[in-house]
Amino acid sequence: MKTIKILALLMLSAAVIQAQNYMIYFAGTGASATVDSVKIENLSQCTSLTIGGADILNLSSVTGIDQNIDVSLNFVNIYPNPSPGYFTVEIESASDNNVCIGIYDILGKSILKQNKFLKKGYRKFNIDGIPKGIYIFKVESDLYQYSSKLISNAVSEKVPEIKTVESMEKPDIQKDLNETAETKDSKGGKSLISMLFNAGDTLKLTGKSGNYRTISMLFPNQDQTVTFNFVNCTDADSNHYAVVQIGSQIWMAGNLKTTKYRDGSVILNVTDSATWGSTTAGAWCDFLNDPAEGAYYGHLYNWYAASDSRNIAPLGWHVASNAEWNIMEKFVDNTVDTTALGGTGAEIGRILKEGCNTRWQYYDSTAGWNSAGFTALCSNFRNSSGAWSLAPNNNHDDSFWTATHYNANMAWSKSFRWCACDIFSIFNFNRAGSSVRCIKDN
Repeated sequence: MKTIKILALLMLSAAVIQAQNYMIYFAGTGASATVDSVKIENLSQCTSLTIGGADILNLSSVTGIDQNIDVSLNFVNIYPNPSPGYFTVEIESASDNNVCIGIYDILGKSILKQNKFLKKGYRKFNIDGIPKGIYIFKVESDLYQYSSKLISNAVSEKVPEIKTVESMEKPDIQKDLNETAETKDSKGGKSLISMLFNAGDTLKLTGKSGNYRTISMLFPNQDQTVTFNFVNCTDADSNHYAVVQIGSQIWMAGNLKTTKYRDGSVILNVTDSATWGSTTAGAWCDFLNDPAEGAYYGHLYNWYAASDSRNIAPLGWHVASNAEWNIMEKFVDNTVDTTALGGTGAEIGRILKEGCNTRWQYYDSTAGWNSAGFTALCSNFRNSSGAWSLAPNNNHDDSFWTATHYNANMAWSKSFRWCACDIFSIFNFNRAGSSVRCIKDN
């Protein structure tokens, strides 16, 4: 009988147009087992939300609607879900519609069904008395069909009913989500936080615990627990960096910002172009000598600083070598030719470049996805004469040093370009100014 019920549920899921509804939980490991907060960034929609680490993220969306139909259902939200037997349903309709609202068990048997006339606008319903179990909630009209999974943990029996709340102004959903994130229930301080989500969306999750921050990329397709592996990444200036695991490697997820070597020695800050172009000492600068650039995009360093034996990297980390970059490149895009000079790889630039709230200028075909969480910023560069980035408007490219020298005057570097989807590998003069990414020691 259990097998029959599972098969029936699968058949029902295939037969109806469903909304994805996933429950995401959080845990910590490594340097901390506690998650203070989680920032959720939907990189497909460029929306974000920050919630408590003990909270539960409920991802919900309408999917499967024929895009050629003039759909009149703009918004559906169901909460709490799971619940003790009662649910609140919020619906926004773009036009007047006759609809049927129903709740069905996993065998398709109706336990509650009502016909409603939905006037244009926002309306709220309270559903109560749903027995313990898994159900399908459906809203159907001549124009659309919406369905979602409901989970009831009810312990008492009531008569199922739908109560209509008077129509009202549509709330500010994002504001409500942010406020909900601050409101805890009486059972262990957990809240169920809803976020709008479409099938296929890419989520970037940044878990925070004290000074530790770890990024986990999520492509939701089921209920699951995301465990953040917290790792210390703190430079000599006490800047704390988020980290991300890409394949077997753990990378800094931001550009280096230190003004000191690991032993506390000061790295020379050179602003004058002529001095920058002639020095052979380790040096750093901000793009256009603007401190706001360094604060957000990290500093630019010459290779003398990046390769200094006093070590520019945080303790337990080092500037990534050309070979270590190659390992990462092949992991995210196997079309990369690691022996090539110049541009290589069909999609690696899109996989590694940031995609939201960005100053990258690009064609639609070269925009970043950031699906590996590397978040390559458009940090620009300084050439070996001390002049600034030659890209159009000085805001379209970046450059990263590797720890690998080419000859006495040059070292290997990596770049992402506004007009391409590849990674550009070439040797550059030691006096040039580029960003630095570090990788965790084995």
